[in-house]
Amino acid sequence: MSALEVTKSTAGGVMRTLGFSPSASAAAASAVGGIAASVAAQLVWTPVDVISQRLMVQGSVSERQASAYACSKHGHMSPTYKGGLDAFRCIVRTDGWRGLYRGFGLSIVTYAPSSALWWASYSLTQRIVWGSLGYRQDVAGECPLSMPSSSLVVGVQGLSAACAGGAAALVTTPLDTIKTRLQVENDQLTTRETVLRLVKEGGWRACYRGLGPRWAMMAMSAVTMITTYEFLKRSSKKSF
Repeated sequence: MSALEVTKSTAGGVMRTLGFSPSASAAAASAVGGIAASVAAQLVWTPVDVISQRLMVQGSVSERQASAYACSKHGHMSPTYKGGLDAFRCIVRTDGWRGLYRGFGLSIVTYAPSSALWWASYSLTQRIVWGSLGYRQDVAGECPLSMPSSSLVVGVQGLSAACAGGAAALVTTPLDTIKTRLQVENDQLTTRETVLRLVKEGGWRACYRGLGPRWAMMAMSAVTMITTYEFLKRSSKKSF
């Protein structure tokens, strides 16, 4: 969130200096801030995601695949990891530190555009909803100039977050499916080869497996996240 706010503030100022309209400046600044926040987050979460994915699939893969996932100190392959720390050590020992960042590039390709789309959609949806309710917004497009009730603010922000989450789900579902395949399979396939295998198994619809639940999950988590985030931001402004 720190990366988001700093980048959004800087980008918004630059866009307004270049003569862009308030709505375009707000949307563009939100998109750029979202990308910066996504890159910062993936530096931390990709290793965690790789380890968790390996631990989740080891109980459901075949003995041959499971043996390929782990290793022992003696150099031979072990069928399962003993836990997160053991998985971390084995991945670093067999694949190096790069193994912890397997899928990092695809994670950026997946989540950076998604984050940019999410925050831009959130900004634009808020502007549309507030405009339809007869409220004018500030230059940054973040809040009405004439402050409505707290319940209305939360409602508009929640609705905007749900719409933004749905839009992001359409983009991220196929990319996340491919990323997960890359992380859990041990065949050292390229991204292109992984896509071809996935399409061969179930056609292009296979890339959108779980879209409905993912849409619902992203919408609900977005509403929870953004209402809390906006509340804390308003509270911090009052404090200072």
